[in-house]
Amino acid sequence: MKPANVSQGERGFALVVSMLVLLVLTLLGLVIMAGASMNRGLTGNDQRMRESLNVAEAGLGEAMARIRTQEALMDPADPNDVCQIFNAPAGSVPTLGSDSTALATGQPAGSYLQYSTATKGPNVLTIAWKKNPAGTAVMRYDATRNPAVNSSTGLPVYVITSTGRVGQATRTVVSEVIQKPSNVLAKAGLASDVPIQFVGNAIVCGYNHRGDTPYDDGKNGRNSGPGGGIYDCIDNETGSGNLPGAWSTGSISGGGASGSSGSPAGIMPNQTGYYAGPWEAFGLGQADYYSWLGAPTTSPPSWNGIVYYDGNSTTQDRSSNLALHSVDGEGFLYVDGDLRCNAGFHYKGLIYVEGDFNINGQAWILGGIIVKGVTQIQANGGMTILYSSDAINQSLAKYGGQFVTLSWRER
Repeated sequence: MKPANVSQGERGFALVVSMLVLLVLTLLGLVIMAGASMNRGLTGNDQRMRESLNVAEAGLGEAMARIRTQEALMDPADPNDVCQIFNAPAGSVPTLGSDSTALATGQPAGSYLQYSTATKGPNVLTIAWKKNPAGTAVMRYDATRNPAVNSSTGLPVYVITSTGRVGQATRTVVSEVIQKPSNVLAKAGLASDVPIQFVGNAIVCGYNHRGDTPYDDGKNGRNSGPGGGIYDCIDNETGSGNLPGAWSTGSISGGGASGSSGSPAGIMPNQTGYYAGPWEAFGLGQADYYSWLGAPTTSPPSWNGIVYYDGNSTTQDRSSNLALHSVDGEGFLYVDGDLRCNAGFHYKGLIYVEGDFNINGQAWILGGIIVKGVTQIQANGGMTILYSSDAINQSLAKYGGQFVTLSWRER
């Protein structure tokens, strides 16, 4: 049987249909390829945007590290003080103004993350102060105040601006941070587990003072004390957070022109509730306290920082004997033994003494002293102790290390 004849028209129609099908498939393939290419581009851009945010966060990390190590030296008395960190080697950073500090990045040479630039510009990693609306004062954070952010008391607020760049992707973050405050549970300007004897014109003031109270302030007349002396420290008081001048589980006596002032009283003898150990003064457990304190030493590089003075590794055996004179220091000084401070001793922060404490001559302390003691505290000569929660918190935050983020935003 012969197959049916296929006309030329039918063959032409089949060819046209085939070509249309091929065209549709080709167009569909092109659309799929374009979509895949676009998705790859979008995915790559999203990846770069995420990476640039991570780079910006790394910039925040370097900025806080430079604050912690005291390289980003900024004066809270100057609201315009600024520190900028450049992606440039040491010796090649740009010159800034008189109230600005320029640092080279701490990153390894040749492998810089792009969270700063080598030259001046809007993308330089920058540390500045948070200012009041008028721009005339540095804002501070004090959890005991309402509002906590104020221009009078507390820890100064840093503003860090970091711009991360990966390819053409750029993200800028602005973070407001403070160095972590310590929860010091102070009882007085001078707190002791043994009797206190004031001699000469020794002075203790428990009224809370500003952290920037100048050296040797407080010697020109204010309130009478156990020895009948008078003195003045009212000019730098904060007006809140006051404590007794001297607190003891034993007696408190005075002579000469000595004086002690504070609230609710200048002296509070025969008290109960002394610390079980130095860790209680910080609201810490014993193990956490010694972990934070670090290793003991008899030859610290300086008297600035967290210093644990002891000649052995046996805790609270009161075996050390430390005498200091003509020394300027700040931070926290823990002495597992006796401490004698002589003329020319200036200290900002907190001192804790396991043994006896004897202070003589023109010594001056802004912050507080806690003494376990063995026999009796003797405060002689021109000694001045001014209680300051700001000085304690600022010095411990400065050397004790961690940060608290108050705000974080992307700009």
